[in-house]
Amino acid sequence: MAGSSLRKSSKRRVMADINVVPYIDVMLVLLVIFMVTAPMVNPGVVNLPTVGGAKVEPYPPIFLTINANEKITVSKDGDPTQSLNKFEIGAFARAQAEKAIDQPIMIAGDRDIKYGVVMDVMSTLKENGIKRITLAVKTQ
Repeated sequence: MAGSSLRKSSKRRVMADINVVPYIDVMLVLLVIFMVTAPMVNPGVVNLPTVGGAKVEPYPPIFLTINANEKITVSKDGDPTQSLNKFEIGAFARAQAEKAIDQPIMIAGDRDIKYGVVMDVMSTLKENGIKRITLAVKTQ
């Protein structure tokens, strides 16, 4: 009975709240640690094996020059080889993709032509199997 009289006289309540402040402090410390250490980790370094006598020869890019009149000229090694219109680009791209799938094509569009013309040429090349398309720019 002595135990029951102590309970009745005690006016303390049981706290049912959880104090989350220590958890927030721990999470902030972990966040700072990860932010400091993340730039130091370099997962992109791969130590590749060497093979004797293996040579990889990249293809020189083919230049498609689009002048102000929207005339397209194909150049290989700096020499113009043929002229195309926008309907012949697809056949040209398919022929180049069959020769070499990794053949890069560089588009040099005149500053005064519409942006849509260059985008149409790029999408036609992409649809017909060319995977590496770049745009030529002049540095200042």
